Amino acid sequence: MVPASSPAALASPSAAVPGLSAVPAPQPEPSTRWLVGLLLVAALLPRLGVFFINENLFGDAVVRTELAERWLAAPHVITSYKDGTYQFGPLHLYLVGAVLSVFERDVAGRLVSLLFGVASVVPLFALTRRLFGWRAGVAAGLAFSAWGMHLQFSTTAGSEAVSLFFMLAVFALVAEGVEENRFQPLFWGAVLLNFACALRYDAWLYIPLISVALVFSSEDRVASLTRAVGFGLVCLPFPLLWMQGNELAHGDPFFPIKAVEDFHKQWVSDSGGAGGSLGWRLQQLGFWPAVALFTLTPGVALLGGVGMVRAWKKHPETRWLVVMAVLPALYFTFRAAVLLSFVPLARFTVTQLVLLPVFLAPGLAAVVGNRGAFARRAVVGVSAVLAVVMPVALGIYTFRTEGGLHDSLRPVSPTSTNPVAVMQVARYLKEEVAAKGGAAAIDDDPRYMDLQVAFFSTLPEMRMARVRWDTFRQRLGDARPDVLVRFDEGNLVKDPGVKLDGRTLTLDGVAYQEQDGFTAPLHVYRRQP
Repeated sequence: MVPASSPAALASPSAAVPGLSAVPAPQPEPSTRWLVGLLLVAALLPRLGVFFINENLFGDAVVRTELAERWLAAPHVITSYKDGTYQFGPLHLYLVGAVLSVFERDVAGRLVSLLFGVASVVPLFALTRRLFGWRAGVAAGLAFSAWGMHLQFSTTAGSEAVSLFFMLAVFALVAEGVEENRFQPLFWGAVLLNFACALRYDAWLYIPLISVALVFSSEDRVASLTRAVGFGLVCLPFPLLWMQGNELAHGDPFFPIKAVEDFHKQWVSDSGGAGGSLGWRLQQLGFWPAVALFTLTPGVALLGGVGMVRAWKKHPETRWLVVMAVLPALYFTFRAAVLLSFVPLARFTVTQLVLLPVFLAPGLAAVVGNRGAFARRAVVGVSAVLAVVMPVALGIYTFRTEGGLHDSLRPVSPTSTNPVAVMQVARYLKEEVAAKGGAAAIDDDPRYMDLQVAFFSTLPEMRMARVRWDTFRQRLGDARPDVLVRFDEGNLVKDPGVKLDGRTLTLDGVAYQEQDGFTAPLHVYRRQP
């Protein structure tokens, strides 16, 4: 028996507060390493499931890989648009080029995406756990793991998965720096934002956005301004060097950005939006919400959206992150729907949409409220089923199937496969031309399928004459192609040196006979003896 006046008695909860032993102790948080490992496995397995069936198609995957091959053949520091990268970010070419030294061209870029795509779950978990707890972090990581559109990005050679990893890391480090009132995480976040800017130009928008958000990150105005200015300055090295390189090469520091904008303006015209019809504007106005609902699936998207509204009211410290999702979406929507100077694609939305899973926990709390355990399980269960079933069904629906709705949905599907007719021609060139040391001439195609034919043919550049290149005539004379590939809507037949007569095509006086077994819009011709 311990005396009532002893320190031990005073330290005893049951003695000091009657009935306290009936209150369950809070459950300790599981090991962070165990949670991260679980989420990494959850992210890896579905991506491995589609890695071996997916093909480079969207996100300029084949062009990026070809440019990385050129860089690997002559490694150097890329300093401008015309120095080997064009409208793409130089960092992606470095990464793919390095992996190309070990793996084949069809695999290298996809491995880079797989690595960064799976790793993205780590900063997402860290960010969500810091704001709303470890359970919210696990929920966000699982929703991300099942995100069908990201499965495609993680298994093809575009830059979306790589860029998203860096952006999530930036957000996680900014949240850490603000909460812990330390500049070191902000410094490293700014360093990583340089990397993101070297991958995709949309990341540049986050330099002023985060810097301004940091101005309001504390009631201590001196500390807030110091954070904002310091973060902004550390973000500048790559943008300034890139601008200087383009100023020297093109006379305009913003030449790449203006080139992309000009492309989009022309794209608006070609897509039928130049007249600014009401239907076009409404389509662009609802683009971001539609992609969120369809790709993240309704449960995740709606709970995340409700969670953002609730967090804005109940958790003022998270408002900066809501702004990171909403303001860029509004900006690009305004350009698309009002200014008619931008055509949104699903892959442009990922940096904003990936933040919706962060707010799943407050969204669930707002929707369920005090309705009880059954309501909570029902909402979670339906959302989880939709998050898994919808991507699986979409992947099956678009796999190796062309035409109509299949083509429209393929950019957001977990599976990315080229048209069967395209791959048939590419295999023919690989087996009958490339493997035998021959050469081929390849027509251009309005849908850019000629890029896919050339890439998967594995023909070296010097053994191809491509109508898309301004060196077509020179390569034609040097390569003397054995095989010619024509597209129905290509420009080859418009060449003065070309005459098409039934199944015979004459190019500069050389006759080529059409081969059987191929499907329109592709036609394959072999040079007559």
